[in-house]
Parts: sequence; C-alpha cells; structure tokens
Amino acid sequence: MSSIKSKNVSKDDKNAIVGGTLYLVATPIGNLSDISQRALKVISEVDFIAAEDTRNTGKLLAYFGVQKSMVSYFEHNKRERGEYILSRLQNGESCALLTDAGTPAISDPGEDLVRLCAENGVNVTSIPGCSAVVNALALSALPTGRFCFEGFLSTNKNERSSRLEEIKKDRRTTIFYEAPHKLRKTLEDIMSVFGDRKIALCRELTKLNEEIMRTTLSGAISYYENTDPRGEYVLVIEGACDEEIKNDAFFSDMSIAEHFEHYVSLGMSKMDATKAVAKDRGVAKNVIYKELNR
Repeated sequence: MSSIKSKNVSKDDKNAIVGGTLYLVATPIGNLSDISQRALKVISEVDFIAAEDTRNTGKLLAYFGVQKSMVSYFEHNKRERGEYILSRLQNGESCALLTDAGTPAISDPGEDLVRLCAENGVNVTSIPGCSAVVNALALSALPTGRFCFEGFLSTNKNERSSRLEEIKKDRRTTIFYEAPHKLRKTLEDIMSVFGDRKIALCRELTKLNEEIMRTTLSGAISYYENTDPRGEYVLVIEGACDEEIKNDAFFSDMSIAEHFEHYVSLGMSKMDATKAVAKDRGVAKNVIYKELNR
C-alpha cells in the first residue's frame, strides 16, 4: 500500500503552487461567479493546463483574463496524452486538470490520470468546488444521507438493463446524468425496472434557466411526451422501499411453509430456518413459528 502526502510548504505559503503536482480544479457548472479565488490562483500560476476541451476552457480563461498554455486531455486521447502529462509532471512542472464543468475525475477521464499519477508517485491535490451531483442531490428534496452516483447509463441495451437490475434494490437515493436527446428513453427504461418512484429532474443547474422538477417517474414520462427536453440533466431518484424489495425477493411467491422448507433443504436446522424466514420477511420469529404450527 502506497501513500503520497502533499508536499510540505510553510504555513504562510500554504497556497503556493508546487512543481511536480497535478491540481484537480473544479470549475463552474453554469454560473461563472461560482469559481473560487483559489481555483483562479491555481490556473493562473501552474505551468500548464490539461483541458477536456481547450476551446471551452479557453473561453473560461479569457473571461477571467488568464493566459496559459493548454494541452487537450479527453476520453479518446487519454492514454497517450496521460503519459505526456505525467512526463512533464515528473520533470517538475505543475499542471491543472479542468473539465468543461464541475469536478475533474468524477465520471470523467481524469480518473485515469489520477490513477496514473498515483501509480508513479506523483503528487495530486484537489481544489474543491462545483459538483452537479451534490448540487442536484441537495435540491432534490429526497434523502441525502446515503446516495449512489451512477453517471451515464450505457447505450447498450443489455448492459443498460443489467445495470438497472443490479441497483434496483438499493435503498439509497440514486443519481444519473443524462443528455436531453436520451432523456425520454432513459426515464422509460428506469420506470420499467424500478417501478414508479419519486424523481427530481435537475437541468441547467446554476444557469439562468435552472429548473428543478420534483415528480414521479410516471409524471416525468407524461410531461416529456409533449415537452422537448432541453439542457443537461441530473436525475435524482428515491431508493427502493422495503415493500419493493420484499415483492422482488426470491421468496415473494412462496408461502411461509415453502420459504421455510427452502432453507431446510439447504441444510439449516429448523430453528435457523425459522430465524432466516423471519429476517427475510421483516417479522418476529414467533410469527413464523405460529404460522408453521397452525
């Protein structure tokens, strides 16, 4: 197990840019006023910037009056460009990694660059800021204590279905990203596997046309039958409830006696089988015992 600590700097110089370091810089997801002073300092003082799209990052830099050399780093060039960025970091340069919006390395090819740096002992640090996932979750009015982020669902039908089946029993609030032209199909696919649950559709976050729609999956499907989806979406969906999990369980079509016999056939004692059935069904074991001895 390896551990890389941030390089030591004096207390008075704790925000100094350190050579040989990759800085993950969160950028605004819409409203440019959301950028932090620390983020501006880093992108102004590093040796170079690795950008998901140099055109978009160029506009951001121009808005804040920053001039800096850039290299592109995105999904289709991450392997060779990652090695190039690594070599410059190993030679003592500092680099800021920027996505088009939000936090680098989250549902983003920056994940690979962070791993590459970690494997080669290169220091990585993060400049926190905007995240569409956390912003949407906070606005959803759904439980926020436990959640899972699934990013974009696969466009492959089988992979998509398999992934949804895998997570449909999760009690945590679930979050997806989706593009407008895929929204209708995605809502239908989620509904077909999850059933009708509460959902918050968050689009154009922090922008002038920000919209948070809190409804149900069926309500969202109905709404978008006659309304064209616009903007990038974050979908926040309530987790599975106990009743849904029970209804989808292997024993949902079994009687209590059949459920009990299932565990006995697996080699359990009658006492352990009774406890297992009670646990599965969320009832006291004496309820199962009485049912079996009627």
